[in-house]
Amino acid sequence: MPDLNLDAYLPYRLSVASNKVSALIAKAYEARFGLSVPQWRLLVILSQTAALSQKDIVLRSAMDKVTISRAVAALLARGLLVRTNKAYDRRVDVLSLSEAGRTIVADVTPLALGFEAALVEAIGEDQAASLSNMLATLEARADALAHDARSDRS
Repeated sequence: MPDLNLDAYLPYRLSVASNKVSALIAKAYEARFGLSVPQWRLLVILSQTAALSQKDIVLRSAMDKVTISRAVAALLARGLLVRTNKAYDRRVDVLSLSEAGRTIVADVTPLALGFEAALVEAIGEDQAASLSNMLATLEARADALAHDARSDRS
């Protein structure tokens, strides 16, 4: 049986890198704006669309339902989101940013872009673009593998 060296295992390395970057950013978002990383991600997703259901947010963010549900509850309580029914289906609630939500996104965005710039500075623009392309490829492959695994169970 081959050895599994975590320091060379790509899924582990991706997870560690993601966790370190998220933890760094989380401290700043929490300290300055009282936002967790999932709350911030949800706000940004909604800032780029008119309105989405929680199910759509789960699909778009790859965060689990419980994380999204907790983030939604906290953001609704703070008045940063508005919940309404879809016009064509009263059973489906959609979420959108309130005016206060739009304001906080505008306030946090420069901080988020500053973190991104500091990370890109470490590898340069060309490598950052390559990394972005590689991540898109890995995400697509992970989606395909997950789909294949679901098909095999059917």
